[in-house]
Amino acid sequence: MSLDTALAKAQQSLPECVAAGYVDMSTGMLLGVKTVDSHPQEVLDLVAAATADLFQGQSVTAIEKLFRRSRGHAEDGSHYFKEIIVFSENLLHVFIRSKKQRDQSAVFVCRGSANIGMVIAKSRAALGEIENAV
Repeated sequence: MSLDTALAKAQQSLPECVAAGYVDMSTGMLLGVKTVDSHPQEVLDLVAAATADLFQGQSVTAIEKLFRRSRGHAEDGSHYFKEIIVFSENLLHVFIRSKKQRDQSAVFVCRGSANIGMVIAKSRAALGEIENAV
């Protein structure tokens, strides 16, 4: 299955999903995106950069390092933050770090009226197919 097909399938499976994307955080590139509306390329590029900042920004990596140290875990390159959920005025944004490629992340945007539990469950289920498509 292609990445575009996997993203389209994910978008259809998530409740009230208006966009699904896949980001390579090491390069800051949006590898694929499916949306119900068209968006300027600058906006899409910013989504990729924001995703990288959320998961790998200086403050986040410092917190992860402190967590590892306080819990006696080795510095093995793993990450504490696997999923980040952001509620905006009208939307629900779900960012999920790939389990196979730690520098990649899926991004799902749903209407704020969507059932949060179903969005999270369906996002997690969709991640595997998206990872396999890359």
